[in-house]
Amino acid sequence: MSTSNHDSADNREPEAAIDANDAANAVESPRGWRHAATWTYLVMLLASAVALVVSFVLSAETLKLARTPNAILDCDINSVLSCSTVAQSWQSEIVKFGGLSYPNAFFGIAAESVFVTVAVIGLARVRVPRWFAACTWLGGLAAILYSYWLTTQSLFVINALCPWCLALMFSTTIQFMALSHATVTVQGLPGRSRALRTYYRLNYDLMADAVWIVAIIAIILIKDGAAIFA
Repeated sequence: MSTSNHDSADNREPEAAIDANDAANAVESPRGWRHAATWTYLVMLLASAVALVVSFVLSAETLKLARTPNAILDCDINSVLSCSTVAQSWQSEIVKFGGLSYPNAFFGIAAESVFVTVAVIGLARVRVPRWFAACTWLGGLAAILYSYWLTTQSLFVINALCPWCLALMFSTTIQFMALSHATVTVQGLPGRSRALRTYYRLNYDLMADAVWIVAIIAIILIKDGAAIFA
């Protein structure tokens, strides 16, 4: 009789431990509308849609310059804010194949179409494999790093800024913020990271994102603010 009681107690202990862990995870998990799929993927959808539209505009401007190399574009405002200067640099067409070069804007259309689709899938609450969610986040990381490389080239090498490119960079930034938020709070990646869940649960991401955006604006204004508003 005592052996049976001892065995049942041993069986209950792991179950109690699992229940305690689940309760702790539930408490630490971000809650509320701001961490739900509807909000995170809606922000991502809006940012991706803006980036997609801007990519189409940049593609049209690139084709216009190809037909008329000396054309003055609508976004050629002054010597610093000049889309044509940026579009005619080698950085705007770094992919070359078969003797042809391909404008970055064309790849922007392809990439942002994928992110729009992912955001719609998230809004529909369709369950995706963990590997798909991880690959989507890595794709978002690649997109924002590429966008920032182009922006630094414009600021410090080409010494000219394209207003449409800046709009694409900011929309890509917000897209990545929303994608990262959804990846942690909705998709539950990576694993059960307590630090990341706490980061979003306490809304530290709002402060970090605000500092992030302000820092980008400050760098642009410090570098070219006088020329932009001249």
